[in-house]
Amino acid sequence: MLSTSPKPSLQLHTITTPTSTTTTTNMVYCKQPQLVPDIVSLHHTHIVNPNQCCSAVIQPISAPISTVWSVLRRFDNPQAYKHFLKSCDVLSGNGDVGTLRRVRVISGLPACTSTERLEILDDERYVISFSVIGGEHRLANYRSVTTLHPSSGGEGTVVVESYVVDIPVGNTKEDTCVFVDTIVKCNLQSLAQIAQNLSQCTM
Repeated sequence: MLSTSPKPSLQLHTITTPTSTTTTTNMVYCKQPQLVPDIVSLHHTHIVNPNQCCSAVIQPISAPISTVWSVLRRFDNPQAYKHFLKSCDVLSGNGDVGTLRRVRVISGLPACTSTERLEILDDERYVISFSVIGGEHRLANYRSVTTLHPSSGGEGTVVVESYVVDIPVGNTKEDTCVFVDTIVKCNLQSLAQIAQNLSQCTM
């Protein structure tokens, strides 16, 4: 069974995080978005190949960071707020970096299953990242990074989720971003509602 309590240490996989936006013949460094604090900005800097696209979604939540994080960090239970998922099975690991899960997608979407690996879990800076490494779906080489930040008023939370993904054959960059953005926005809106309900229950 996975541990549900936050762990104090930083857990990271080694990843390439460029420090500036640069164009080469093979790839582009895509940094999203500018509102992210410098301390975690590199997590939202993605290497984007010519056949990929990247984007970021921002969601304000009227709940403390600790409440939002308690839901978001549960790599073993993404269906708690991702309503496009109907189940999740942990294949290996205990919730630490490197843990593998297989999620099953609800009917009606162009996917059946997705095998995903936990890449970053930072309970101090509120950063979580996962990558898609297999499954039956069209979003190949998908990698997502989500960070939490205090709202300007100090009482709420701002969620930033950025991603990079291959553009499926027959689709455009714009079509792919619109599709993925829609799913991410729905997930974060659901996360906001759940966290706000939890916050009200503890008041």
